[in-house]
Amino acid sequence: MEGFRTIGTGVYLRDIHEPCQDTKSPNVILIFGWLGAHPRQLRDYTRAYAKLYPKASQIIVQCNRDLLWTTNYVRSRRLKPVIDALEALHCLPSSSAQRPPRILTHAPSSSASALILDSCPAAGGFQPIKLAVRTVIRNPIARRIVLAIVHTIYSVRFGLSLLFGKQMIMLEKLQIEMWNPRILAWMGLHTPRLYLFSRKDQLVSWQEVTRHAEIAKERGMDVRCELFEESAHVAHVRVEPEKYWSSVQEVWAVATKKREELEDIYSSLYDF
Repeated sequence: MEGFRTIGTGVYLRDIHEPCQDTKSPNVILIFGWLGAHPRQLRDYTRAYAKLYPKASQIIVQCNRDLLWTTNYVRSRRLKPVIDALEALHCLPSSSAQRPPRILTHAPSSSASALILDSCPAAGGFQPIKLAVRTVIRNPIARRIVLAIVHTIYSVRFGLSLLFGKQMIMLEKLQIEMWNPRILAWMGLHTPRLYLFSRKDQLVSWQEVTRHAEIAKERGMDVRCELFEESAHVAHVRVEPEKYWSSVQEVWAVATKKREELEDIYSSLYDF
């Protein structure tokens, strides 16, 4: 990708070496692609963020199609370059950062931070996985083979979940994990969350996203929702870009304000 360098399998970094002096802008923008998304499909996001926040470094994490059948160990190894990059950019607790990082996390995400959930999370069950495979794999023969493999894995994990009473279905586990206010090291209960979703999404229903957002709000999280009427799955940014990016900027402004309020509190305590 133009302006990015590859730092791992499906992981790209646009490192802005010049420090960001604007305290109202993010230092780092972490972008997670949706299942099967090619880097060129993520350019709408990277280019828009470069215009909105030109001094912010960007990290892109692809979601490859083999995610459906790879092991947790393999997925963890692939994310190691992301951890290394975040540490190098002083975004992790172990880093020697002079100031708390300002991180905007964009997913298909204390210090200032915000989590943007685009067309996710999906509910559990095999149907969303089936629809996703049909969307990303065009060849009908390859699609049948992959569906057979995925169905077998799903059935085994579903059986193990019932047997051991432990959640082993990937989408259901992810949905539960997304209710964790500290799902990322720099996040907390009051990190603002923005859910972007559509009535016309055939992969993830707007009712599922609404339910997830409502439960997150009941658990004390700072939640905002933006419902689109006509856009398909992860197509909101192309159909209504002004509405999309206005929502992103608004949630980041909230995150920045919260950080400033915390700094004022800490400063007053220190002066006292």
